[in-house]
Amino acid sequence: MAFQNLREFIEYLDQAGELKRIQQCVDPHLEMTEILSRVVKRNGPAVLFQTVKNSRIPVFANGFGSRKRIRMALGVERIGEITENFLALLEPGSPKGLLDKLKLLPRLKDLHDILPVRVRNAPCQEVRLPEASFQPFPILQCWPQDGGPYITLPMVFTRDPASGVQNCGMYRMQIYDDRTSGMHWHVHKGGAEHFRKYTAHKQRMPVSVTVGCDPAVVFSAAVPLPPDLDEMLFAGILRRKPVRMVKCLTNELYVPAEAEIVFEGYVDPEEQRLEGPFGDHTGYYSLPDYYPVFHLTAVTHRRDPIYHATVVGRPPMEDCFWGEAIGELFLPLVQKQLPELVDLHMPFAGVFHNLLLVAIRKAYPGHARKVMHALWGMGQAMFSKVIVVFDEGVNLRDYDEVVWRALNNIDPRRDAEFVTGPVDALDHASELPHLGSKVGIDATKKWTSEGFSRPWPDEIQMNDEVRQRIDQLWNSLGL
Repeated sequence: MAFQNLREFIEYLDQAGELKRIQQCVDPHLEMTEILSRVVKRNGPAVLFQTVKNSRIPVFANGFGSRKRIRMALGVERIGEITENFLALLEPGSPKGLLDKLKLLPRLKDLHDILPVRVRNAPCQEVRLPEASFQPFPILQCWPQDGGPYITLPMVFTRDPASGVQNCGMYRMQIYDDRTSGMHWHVHKGGAEHFRKYTAHKQRMPVSVTVGCDPAVVFSAAVPLPPDLDEMLFAGILRRKPVRMVKCLTNELYVPAEAEIVFEGYVDPEEQRLEGPFGDHTGYYSLPDYYPVFHLTAVTHRRDPIYHATVVGRPPMEDCFWGEAIGELFLPLVQKQLPELVDLHMPFAGVFHNLLLVAIRKAYPGHARKVMHALWGMGQAMFSKVIVVFDEGVNLRDYDEVVWRALNNIDPRRDAEFVTGPVDALDHASELPHLGSKVGIDATKKWTSEGFSRPWPDEIQMNDEVRQRIDQLWNSLGL
């Protein structure tokens, strides 16, 4: 099912029994976080806070906080279906040019089925505040030591000044006062790349931010797409229909017409301000640092808007299900480049970039190490602090099996591969910001051709004949 806007998704969740409407007054200062943290850790529903302290605007959260709701949001039974159906668009190399790739999509009858369309009138511009301000909105302060309230689910629109291509990313925004906020884009992100180009020319950078869009648009903002692929085009692929876009009132950017709230403004390349700390998805507070400042020039919204928020912290939280879905989305693409790859998995506790588990069809000496280095050279996988490579047949989601096999199969000095390279900006343990060490662990069975001269023992397994006999007896044993 394709949703036109956030409201349709909320109503769909309500009818499916996946939404809890909370009537009691709840404070966006810390209280919502405590509620949402308990809800997601108990596999609870999406939540609509209908009575919010000091605000007339309801808050929606945890809409993606389960595997079931992620699939509902994207309209698929299995996340991998998306990439399998549209692999020609995402895979690198020939044919060159985005439109040529689009023509290869097997289920696409017409480009107009997915290309963003521009409109003149939009629900997101039904109301314009007389004075641009963050003040009317129930922006959450999530954790006690946070530097202030944060917009936690912003879709940040920027434009490459050379090519004119728009980018949509998701970068947290600390509220400093009624008209300014932080703009926490990491150095590796598309928004930061655009910012560097504006900085080189000493030009103000137009930025527009939306809050509250349909789930395909929100999800697309979080997906690490190739730089030449517009996130709104990708959202059109997910929705099977185009995203309607409208020109902002005070800059030249286009934003989703069905958004709940739009913050228009700019970033000055010569201005930075201390941002943070922030209770992050690592489960720790990210350290304060200097980031660009976003200045409001206009605020528009729908009549009776809904504020969309998320809360991150020690896993599991809602963003864990986003990260898992993104991994499933890109698995078929990674397998195109690494056909020996059987499966990969990022445990929630690994907070996306700390631990990557991989299973391969091992074919030659050193094969596990080849896969490690290939992954470190591939997109967001370059941030993987620890990669553990197993033989095929290992259930990477059974952590007892993973620990048992890894610790039985490794000699630490022989099987650890240390490298230095880019690390996630939120890695507080690296020696330098953005740069640190990583380790790959070869937990595959060792071969004589790899210098292992001892016999490799067989696993303990019962005979199939005995197992079948006991299967027939089992119920009568009363055990």
